[in-house]
Amino acid sequence: MDKQNVLGERIYQLRKANGLSQKELGEAIGLSHKAISTLESGTRGTTVDKLVELAYYFHVSTDYLLGITDDPVWRGK
Repeated sequence: MDKQNVLGERIYQLRKANGLSQKELGEAIGLSHKAISTLESGTRGTTVDKLVELAYYFHVSTDYLLGITDDPVWRGK
């Protein structure tokens, strides 16, 4: 996996695994489909708030999204 865009790759993989379009994911977390597209391509980052929303939405850890760990298990409440 490209370490330069691990966040984008992980968002893409999770979105596809859940059968979501960019528009559907964007609507679920309050972003446009264009914002999701630029996140996935690595041409833009995101805020901490949106990172947390993505983690909650997909039930994975923020560490997983950021590439700190390869273990997607969410240990939240």
